[in-house]
Amino acid sequence: MVNQTTKLRLLKLQKLYSRVSRGKGEILREISLAEIPESVYNSNAIENSTLSLEDTEKILLHNLVPKELNIREVYEAKNLAKIMEMLLRKKQKLSTDLILNLHKMLLHGIDDAIAGRFRRGKEWVRVGNHIGANPNFVYSLMSKLVNGYNKESDIYFLDKIAHFHAEFETIHPFCDGNGRIGRVLLNQQLMALNLPPIIIPNKSKKTDYYRLFNKYHLTFKYEDFTKIFALLLQESLHKRIAILTSERIIPLSIWAKNNGIKGNSAVNKAKRQTIPAFRMREKWMISSDISG
Repeated sequence: MVNQTTKLRLLKLQKLYSRVSRGKGEILREISLAEIPESVYNSNAIENSTLSLEDTEKILLHNLVPKELNIREVYEAKNLAKIMEMLLRKKQKLSTDLILNLHKMLLHGIDDAIAGRFRRGKEWVRVGNHIGANPNFVYSLMSKLVNGYNKESDIYFLDKIAHFHAEFETIHPFCDGNGRIGRVLLNQQLMALNLPPIIIPNKSKKTDYYRLFNKYHLTFKYEDFTKIFALLLQESLHKRIAILTSERIIPLSIWAKNNGIKGNSAVNKAKRQTIPAFRMREKWMISSDISG
């Protein structure tokens, strides 16, 4: 759960984003399309893919596949990118059918025997020390989860999304691809609310992502997921607002130097989103218009 200050900050950003983006749907799509290689790289890297960001860009932007790359990982990158492109083209309501369709797309040509269906029979899964839900109850658990999310309520939207994400990964409904589909659904839910997608960074997965699942499994508390998603959403909004309104976007290190701020201090402010900085290809950037 985020505090009232953060909620008000996000609400203010959402209103500004709505105002400056009005009538600019095409460039907003282009911004999100340009992010796909970085988003694909991070999501796959979280699952221990060996592809670098540069590898992913070569595959997705230039259709170049170096011989030394793992072919399965190449297919994973291409399939995940297709899913992200499809969701950008058309808003879709969350449903079990949508989830199954996305999973079918993700594992197409990789493992068609398990693509597009939930675990069943003796298909148990383990992630670290966590055992996914009993396969006999996966379908009913997913139906309840989806229906609960779609039900009208006064719950803060990021709390709903955070709970869904934590519970989805706890159920672990598929034999493979749970993490990537979970992160895709997170962005599907944001985009359904007219908000931009976010990128969960691989670099901080052990300190800012994985540990939260361990906490949820023991306590069913998902508030820390809400906090992370709130920071990443602010970053995504800041990026789009800057692109739409700023004369120039510059590296945060240059901005810090120009404003007499130590580099580490500027990065810490960026991570806390107390300045409107954002990452592009893993490098912190900011509008040159922002005063120190």
